[in-house]
Amino acid sequence: MTLKQLESITGTLSKPSKMPCYGYSIPAWRCKVGYKMRKVAGSICSACYALKGRYIFPSVKNAMEKRFASLNDTEWTPSIVALIAKKEKSGYFRWHDSGDLQDIMHLTKIVCVARFLPNVKFWLPTREYNLVNRFLKDCTFPENLTVRLSSLMFDGDVTERQNPFGLPTSGAAKDGFTCPSSKQGNKCLTCRACWDKNVDNIIYKKH
Repeated sequence: MTLKQLESITGTLSKPSKMPCYGYSIPAWRCKVGYKMRKVAGSICSACYALKGRYIFPSVKNAMEKRFASLNDTEWTPSIVALIAKKEKSGYFRWHDSGDLQDIMHLTKIVCVARFLPNVKFWLPTREYNLVNRFLKDCTFPENLTVRLSSLMFDGDVTERQNPFGLPTSGAAKDGFTCPSSKQGNKCLTCRACWDKNVDNIIYKKH
């Protein structure tokens, strides 16, 4: 298929200015856990960056809604695999610079994409702890997919109860590797810590 044909199925890839690679964003207003947490004072979701700025431009909202609708297309998995293979030359990819997992099938499809593209390192941040833990009771993540559980509160961490499988985490609390982007023009530049399973916890500044 041509790029145009693939994008007609999956929607276009996103290109966050901070990232060294392409990503795939769906609407933050479609988040399951995030929808509930937006109403909680002091939660990270209450200050969600993906519900303001360029994310609310009509053209961006329409593109994200198209990607969201495409998740149920039976051709989504092979099409997104082909699209990433054609466009992503950095060897890295980010899932969900906006939005989050919808269900087990959504997570399963992302895992399948990683298995089909072993030379690409994927990073999936998520607050859908229950979905991830349900998946891991019977399955495993491929080595090239780093699923990083994101904390819910600005002053809190992901607990052992929420993370029984010991996955890497991220948050805005105390201990961990501090994301250097705020000191380098809000860009990753050479840092790839988010994709590195050996970095246990990453701290991001509020934005």
